Amino acid sequence: MNSPILIGKDLAIHKQQVLAQDIAKFNLNTPPHLVVMIVGNDPASQLYVKTKQKRCAAVGILSTQLTFNNDVPQETLLASIQKHNDDPSTHGILVQLPLPKHIDTQAVIEAIVPSKDVDGFHPFNLGRLAQNSPLLRPCTPYGIMQLLQHYAIPIQGQHAVVLGKSTIVGLPMSLELLAAKATISICHRHTHDIMQYTRQADILITATGQPQMIRADHIKKGTIVIDVGITRLENGSIVGDVHFDSVKNKAGGITPVPGGVGPMTVTALLQNTWQAYISQQSQLCPKNQTHYSDLDGQ
Repeated sequence: MNSPILIGKDLAIHKQQVLAQDIAKFNLNTPPHLVVMIVGNDPASQLYVKTKQKRCAAVGILSTQLTFNNDVPQETLLASIQKHNDDPSTHGILVQLPLPKHIDTQAVIEAIVPSKDVDGFHPFNLGRLAQNSPLLRPCTPYGIMQLLQHYAIPIQGQHAVVLGKSTIVGLPMSLELLAAKATISICHRHTHDIMQYTRQADILITATGQPQMIRADHIKKGTIVIDVGITRLENGSIVGDVHFDSVKNKAGGITPVPGGVGPMTVTALLQNTWQAYISQQSQLCPKNQTHYSDLDGQ
């Protein structure tokens, strides 16, 4: 590894260029179509969705944003999901999280047909990942695995410690690492003495949302540190779960915030959307032919 800084932004640009080339090969009359549903006017969510739309356009994916008022009834949101489940011109459905408290997030996730679940959160897709036969994979863990692969970071036999157990990051991240033959420890808010685990980690992945909680004394020298957290402080600066300046000189590799995991999450979403499309348009994929040449760094 040439640099201790694991820059996801540069890899994301490369992956998206390759994906754009793959999509362009088919000269499609109907492009892949991603429908993004957003509830309310949260500025961070709006910015994130705009970023997704921009990246979709760059690779040849059509994206449609549907915005609902913050007080939208759950039934209305579910009805819109069902409409696009049934619409063959919609190939991927994403509901931007978090949702307002009056909406049952799990019910929304499970309402999306698994073949269009480009976030990879549906129990079917998580189950496939648990069986080590994934279809649509949760985007952040998928992006992280590609980042580790790109930087040739050993995983097999390594002790990987994951902070956080959410079904969005922590749990699927653990499943991805387990499939890659790592030994896994999962820590969460009820874990006693988290530091005893982080100091043993060969690979530390933190997704707690607690700004700058991980400092140099939390890790051993040479640990690979993947920071999924992102928080905007009162002074306007954006930081992760890791105190970057104190950890970077001790870590064997570390992702910056921003510019680390985030761009790879968006890239994985684009890859999932393309995969969902080709799965639904099987005539585009001759038997035994690989059509996404760099999807997994092949």
